[in-house]
Amino acid sequence: MKNYINDSIKPLIQENLCGFEDRRHFLKTFATTAAGAFIAPSLITSYRDLSPVPQKRYPDPAIVTIDKRFEKYCQFNAAIERLWTGARWAEGPVWFGDGKFLLFSDIPNNTILRWTEETGKVSKFRSPSNYSNGNTRDRQGRLITCEHDTRRITRTEPDGSITVLIDKYQNKRLNAPNDVVVHSNGSIWFTDPGYGILSNYEGHLDQFELPTNVYRFDPSTGETTVVTDEFIRPNGLCFSPDEKLLYIVDTGQPDDKPQPIKVFNVLEGRKLSDSRLFCDMGKGGSDGIRCDIDGNVWAAAGGGGEGYDGVHIFAPDGKLIGKICLPEICSNLCFGGTKHNRLFMTASQSLYSLYVNTLGAQIP
Repeated sequence: MKNYINDSIKPLIQENLCGFEDRRHFLKTFATTAAGAFIAPSLITSYRDLSPVPQKRYPDPAIVTIDKRFEKYCQFNAAIERLWTGARWAEGPVWFGDGKFLLFSDIPNNTILRWTEETGKVSKFRSPSNYSNGNTRDRQGRLITCEHDTRRITRTEPDGSITVLIDKYQNKRLNAPNDVVVHSNGSIWFTDPGYGILSNYEGHLDQFELPTNVYRFDPSTGETTVVTDEFIRPNGLCFSPDEKLLYIVDTGQPDDKPQPIKVFNVLEGRKLSDSRLFCDMGKGGSDGIRCDIDGNVWAAAGGGGEGYDGVHIFAPDGKLIGKICLPEICSNLCFGGTKHNRLFMTASQSLYSLYVNTLGAQIP
């Protein structure tokens, strides 16, 4: 299925795409012109309080140092900011530095939203979104999206059309792809736990046709392989800075057992080996995860209540070194901003941010 931009701006897009390798120029145009044309955005407002998280003095007490190693990542005079609220379940943030905007999903509202850095406004980027969940960018800067309702992974092309990358494995429908990352070799790695077909709230009620696998898809060959099948509900995933490790969250363990994050060795950018526990999340669980340039894992956290919900930061040895406490369950996160030192967090109904003293490991 393809959705096309208005004919009136096609000449502009064609002109800008003569050298698509210059994606910075293209995506700046895409952000200001093409996206607005092919999705007809409208500003989102909310009756809820849109002010930042109340803060009386620095340092922000909601930024908690557990291990001295975390101190270098804390900016003394930076506070957690609530940028917007009004979603039903916010997910899948991805930063478009070329256009100075962040995209994120509101799954139950069947919408991808756009927060613009220069104005601080939130608008509709795509609606309906097929109950999109995780988002990322490929090595050419194109949007890669997990869609619950259509049970597929899609790519948004430079002209605004949508290409289906994968919706089946061995002639069986995927469950409901959840989260996605892209390796530097161009391969797309994604989890398929099936949350989007467990109810009508985040997709639609449907039958499972496949196990809850983690997949690697090669867009250059069309080849799809199962890289691991050992998870009950594989969820967030991320590569280490050198891409020699892949971290994967499991959110399917029984309530009386910790929800783990596991780590694997990545072999030649194609296979996984040596599965082992990286950490467990204690009384709650994780969801989306990202690595910074020092190899720390920043894990969205929820289900543990006040003082737990937010972001947990683990050193490369798996030790918890810090927390960012939020008043809502955190679903996912990404690094972005002009200097890539701004952590964006989708949390239940809201979007939060915090300036930190590090950068994300993978910046498209």
